[in-house]
Amino acid sequence: MAMTDPRKLSRSLRTAVLFGVASLLLFVWVFPLVWAVIVSLKSEAEVLAYPPRVIFEPTLLNYKDALFGGISILPSLVTSLIVSSATTVLTILIAVPAAYAFARLDLRGKKRIGFYTLATQMVPPVGLVIPYFLILNKIGWLDTYQGMVIVYLTFSLPFAIWLMVSYMEDIPWEMEEAAFLDKASRLQTLWHIILPQVRGGIAVTVIFVFLNAWNEFLFAVQLGGNTVRPVTVAMYNFVSVEQTLWAKLSAAALVAMVPMIVIGIAAQKQIVKGLTVGAVKGGGRR
Repeated sequence: MAMTDPRKLSRSLRTAVLFGVASLLLFVWVFPLVWAVIVSLKSEAEVLAYPPRVIFEPTLLNYKDALFGGISILPSLVTSLIVSSATTVLTILIAVPAAYAFARLDLRGKKRIGFYTLATQMVPPVGLVIPYFLILNKIGWLDTYQGMVIVYLTFSLPFAIWLMVSYMEDIPWEMEEAAFLDKASRLQTLWHIILPQVRGGIAVTVIFVFLNAWNEFLFAVQLGGNTVRPVTVAMYNFVSVEQTLWAKLSAAALVAMVPMIVIGIAAQKQIVKGLTVGAVKGGGRR
């Protein structure tokens, strides 16, 4: 009888364990999404049926009601798109030169300024709601697009700056020095040398900033209103004291996920490039 190689057995056992753990994590991640899809295709009576019905007649009425019914989320989707897009564009326009300064320039007090920028991320958002409310109320920017965008910038900018710094630090200094030898200015170097190298990093930053702005709820519910009502707030129209319309709520939540899925698929190549920027041998840190 042939003896089994212990190394092969150990390798097979390790592979089986890793596969089992990965399958379990995938199930934990996918199950809520699959359950939301199933609930969105049921009627409200079928959702509340006990025991839960596995076999049922699917319906798309919940999606119709969520988009075009009496409590449609369609206007709120447009609001979220405007606020998230404006936040993302302004964040990138400010974060790119700021990250370049932190990563490539020898500025006086750079470490202190960098620490202050990072420290703003440590403040609990709930502690900022009342100050933001009082400030926006004082200047008449409550329930306005500009007020919401300014508030979103306060937590998206520090994150974007430090994410971009990590990408810009990995660019070899020789590339920038060669541009300076050719009489290129700082702005020309940033535009023609640095930005093409960090396009993947910018794409990753755009995804995260847009995602955070799209999913934000705390500031939206406190500082918004009838004029500016993002989709995260509008979905609570399906929740009341008397009942929760679980089927319509699930349909609305799935519809709200579509823009992020589209953006993720469209920027997939750039995201992969962004994740491999630091693999270049001879990074730019000094």
